[in-house]
Amino acid sequence: MFSNNQIFAAPLAGITDRPFRRVIRMFSPTSPLVTEMISCHSLVESHKNCPRNFDRYDDEGPIGAQIFGAIPDLMADAARILADAGANWIDINMGCPVPKVATRANAGAYLMRDHKLAGKIMDSVVRAVDVPVSIKTRLGWDDEHMDWRELINIAADCGVHFAALHGRTRSQGYLGKSTLPDVHDVPIPIIANGDIKSAIDAENAEKLGFSGVMIGRALLGRPWALFEIGGGVAPKNIGDVVLKHMEYMIEYYGERVAIPMFRKHAAWYSAGMPNSSDFRIRVNEVTTVADLRNEICAFWGCELKI
Repeated sequence: MFSNNQIFAAPLAGITDRPFRRVIRMFSPTSPLVTEMISCHSLVESHKNCPRNFDRYDDEGPIGAQIFGAIPDLMADAARILADAGANWIDINMGCPVPKVATRANAGAYLMRDHKLAGKIMDSVVRAVDVPVSIKTRLGWDDEHMDWRELINIAADCGVHFAALHGRTRSQGYLGKSTLPDVHDVPIPIIANGDIKSAIDAENAEKLGFSGVMIGRALLGRPWALFEIGGGVAPKNIGDVVLKHMEYMIEYYGERVAIPMFRKHAAWYSAGMPNSSDFRIRVNEVTTVADLRNEICAFWGCELKI
């Protein structure tokens, strides 16, 4: 069975920001986490409207910073910035399927179609930093181009330390069943990603030769998922966890931005619980921290601290 340092939190755009990572750390202080993907253009140009461009990672435990882009030199510059900010390793996104990344920016999953460019990016990033470099990719662009092995071999030749492999193609997006291949004969360690939700899923991945697992959507509303898969028990006081998450987001983004952003998290935390639909309706109408805190405490029965 995998140990805690082999159970990763996946990069999830708009979700695994610093506040959410802080909540994960309440349960999994030593598990490796990956930031949401960061544009190399935005980072290098220091766009002020993107708070994650200015994160420091020194106090976050084992953490990889994920970058995406299509210009090797710019990706190298971004990697240097993140390594200097305290990231333990740099992860290159080679699997994001959304059109604005994969087809319009020639980044993310597009690099599965252009292995020459992918190799140049990996080589530039590896040469730019002293910390390890990983990639996150998929089985291929579509069912006719399942060439992940070729990309992994190129990664190994470039000095990439390990890779995370999502068991779907780009054309699948996040639909259909994730299917993990046997990876016993690959040259670098591979982390399994896609529909990993339980200890049984992790055990099945281990039998296929994977060196660890990466948990993605199973974290939504369950920031303790890594802890559970590693043998822990979900918390009983979920309301207290929700409140702490809310506080972290307000501290990071400010009240005006944090409240609407937090609504999706409140929905995920409450999913499947009695009267959750009414709770979500009320949360979507609140505009102040006090009202949001009141709704959370009323729903979960936690103590309201003034």
